Formats: sequence, C-alpha cells, structure tokens
Amino acid sequence: MSSVRTAAPLHFVEHGTGTPVLALHGWTPDHRLMLGCLEPVFARRDGYRRLYPDLPGMGKSPAPLSVTSAAGLLDAVLAFVDDVLGDEPFLLAGESYGGYLARALVGLRPERVLGLALICPAADRLGATERALPDFQVLRPDPGLLASAEPRLAEEFAEMAVVQTPETLRRFRDEIMVGLDCADTAALERIAPNRLLDPEPSESRSFDRPTVIIAGRQDHVVGYADAFALLPHYPRASYAVLDVAGHNAQFEQPELFDALMLEWLDRVAAEM
Repeated sequence: MSSVRTAAPLHFVEHGTGTPVLALHGWTPDHRLMLGCLEPVFARRDGYRRLYPDLPGMGKSPAPLSVTSAAGLLDAVLAFVDDVLGDEPFLLAGESYGGYLARALVGLRPERVLGLALICPAADRLGATERALPDFQVLRPDPGLLASAEPRLAEEFAEMAVVQTPETLRRFRDEIMVGLDCADTAALERIAPNRLLDPEPSESRSFDRPTVIIAGRQDHVVGYADAFALLPHYPRASYAVLDVAGHNAQFEQPELFDALMLEWLDRVAAEM
C-alpha cells in the first residue's frame, strides 16, 4: 500500500506487474469496490499491474479543504496518473461516479488510455430527477437472509440489492459497506453540491479505442438508458445491459460481467 505526494494524495493498493490498469471506484465507497470487481477477472489474465486508488474523502485518501468540487477530484486523479505512471500507457476502468471521472480523464489524456471500461457509469445528468431510471425491483428476494444480517448492513443492502443471496450480501459487506463506513462524511457533503464537471465529459472528442459499457437493467441509481446514450462518443464500444442486475451488476451477474471484461481485455491486447 502506498500514497502519492500531491495536493490531495491518494492512498492506493497495487497488485500484479505488467501493463497498468487504473480502476476508479464510485461515490462514497473505496478501492475495495473495484478490487472486488476486477481481481476475479485478472485471476484469469496475467501481465497486468492493477492500481486501485481511494478517491479524495473516501477510504484512506484525505480531502483537503481545497477540494470542493469534481474538478478537485479529477485533479487528484490526474496527479496520481502523472506521479505513478508517468508517460506509460494504461487501461482505465471506472464504476458509477468513477466512470464519470474516467470519461473526463480519457478526454484529457486520450493518447495514454489503451482501453476504457465503464461499469454502471453515471452519465452526464447526475441529478437523480434528471436521470432515466427504472423502478427499484427485488427479483431474487430472501427475507430470511435480511433478518439474519446485522441491522444496518441489512438496511443498506436491501436498498440496493436486486439479488439477495448470501454471496451478494457477503460481497456488499466486504466490497462496499467497508468503504461506506470509513468515508469522510463532512468532506463529501462539501463536495457533493459540485459533483458536475464543466464542461461535461461527453463534450470531449470521441475515444476510438476498445471500450465496454456494462449496465444493470434494474439499476435504479444511474439507470441504463443514459449509458446507452454515451455510445456516439465511443465508436469502439460494446454495450451490454444485464437483466437481474442493479447498480452492483458486477456481483449480481458475475459470470456475465467477467466474460464481458475478459473480452474487452482481449480486444485491447490485440491492438497493443
């Protein structure tokens, strides 16, 4: 585990050697969300150096008072890239709000990014009232599971889970809840009103390298329709919307998720 010396230093975890992969988690959780997403995938592919930072105010990364907006978060990510990777090309993956920042990073460093993976990404219209959202549905309920879980965990899980099984509960606890519990609430409340970038990421030029966009059909947090609307900006993108999957599609449909990510890695590798 390391820290990068920047105005807003980012704590990060690193695994493996080879071509770098930068993974950006969503709003409030920490790096363990992306580590849980991607390590099962990279267990089947050698030759990648996976970098999992905590965004400012999340996990173990501080958010100085100077960080008041999305621009400050993006500046910290840019500094991380420059400090840790230098001029080395890398793959980029982002989940939810991390996908929003990843798209902005591509616009600023397009020559450096070998391929882009967007996992249940937040599109430009971040306000909940502006998104095209499906109604929340629980398609695989397990009331007994919720009754047996610690009350706060059960409450947080029940608000998100389309699939309620012991395995999805375990992954929610170990990959998401742990980040929620250690977030800097005061810092996030300071930044939250200014979470939009100006200009929006979609105003950047098109990105013409291998891309995958994975959405959950029952994702009531960011939806799937707004992610589909991103396709004109990514002419090399595969788009998949997974049924029986919400905002945590990576572990509600893990076999489909892993297959899509592995195919994306193969497309990137073929052009390196």
